[in-house]
Amino acid sequence: MIEINGLTRLFGPIAAVNGVNLRVAKGDVLGFLGPNGAGKTTTMKMIAGYLAPTSGRISICGHDVETDTLAAQRLLGYLPEGAPAYGDMTPAQFLAFIAEVRGFKGADAKAHVDAVVAKTELAPVLHQAIDTLSKGFKRRVGLAQAILHDPPVLVMDEPTDGLDPNQKHSVRNLIREMAPEKAIIISTHLLEEVDAICTRVAIIDRGRIVVDSTPAALRAQGPLEEMFRTITTSDTDRVRERLSERAGSSQASAP
Repeated sequence: MIEINGLTRLFGPIAAVNGVNLRVAKGDVLGFLGPNGAGKTTTMKMIAGYLAPTSGRISICGHDVETDTLAAQRLLGYLPEGAPAYGDMTPAQFLAFIAEVRGFKGADAKAHVDAVVAKTELAPVLHQAIDTLSKGFKRRVGLAQAILHDPPVLVMDEPTDGLDPNQKHSVRNLIREMAPEKAIIISTHLLEEVDAICTRVAIIDRGRIVVDSTPAALRAQGPLEEMFRTITTSDTDRVRERLSERAGSSQASAP
């Protein structure tokens, strides 16, 4: 449902993203990992159509993000870093606005808003100004707008950032419930989140994908935290390539 081929983004002489290839199918929950500055957020902004690539192609459900942008974005739910919203609005007002933007009206709009309010447990703060909400509730408002139109593709930049343990548990359960019918990319720094909800792991370092495997295949090589640190702090590409090949071999041999 998401196809990425040769994706590159230059900022002057710096390649923030450098020849990324990824495919995310229905039922996949891809954990998109990497150190700060590795290219995760830049990649996700390009998938969502908010940043143009220097070269390469992205398609969402067959629609090219550059040449058929609106069609692609209609099928996408996007939770960006920081989840910007209109702070003087309440969650109820903001979600009603998003419903209108997405083309819903009247009872249909209300039904979609009510559904995501229940899923994200926003009822206690529904009529409170967004600017006055805690970081966790603001994050849940962002998640609610991303899933309001029940899109087949979700791209989420750290969806549990700022949530307390109970809230993280609820959001992870929600993602698991949605996963069979969607293609999902989640950027996260929480390796426990990879274990909890991801079916695949892609690690990006210095703009390149250095591992595309499964959590189980990576764990077979050692603790995820140790593997991540080794892959993204190595001084040589040869070590990262060897680890990538080993993880790929484990994935191929898994039943």
